[in-house]
Amino acid sequence: MATQFHLALPCISINKTKIFYKDVFSAEIGRSDVKWADINLFTHQITFTECGPFKFDCQSYNFNGDILPSFHFGVILLHDEWNKMLERLNAHNVPIASKVKFLEHKKGAHHSFFVKDPNDYTVEFKCFDTPSEVFES
Repeated sequence: MATQFHLALPCISINKTKIFYKDVFSAEIGRSDVKWADINLFTHQITFTECGPFKFDCQSYNFNGDILPSFHFGVILLHDEWNKMLERLNAHNVPIASKVKFLEHKKGAHHSFFVKDPNDYTVEFKCFDTPSEVFES
């Protein structure tokens, strides 16, 4: 088994969260109960627990002139998967918070777009021009 990532986050409504991740992102819902659920987001486990909003004081930062969310999580997809997810979100009328090209003509060049989930978390979808450069500097 490949190494997988786990992230646990508070949420406002477990029902709205499950519906959003299943219907919009096409993610599988794993084990769940009345106040929590495991979400399979591209083989990575996100556990949401209904307990209220997450408070984070530093909302954004500037990266080469683009204002980006300081707190976010996401997945790195191959180009075709990235385009399919973008099309899927557009079909569900999910607003794209921003769409950015990073490090153009440099190592690690990639495209990203950001969307908000029902808990006001920002989810990033990345697609590297050269997938082997994910960690290269």
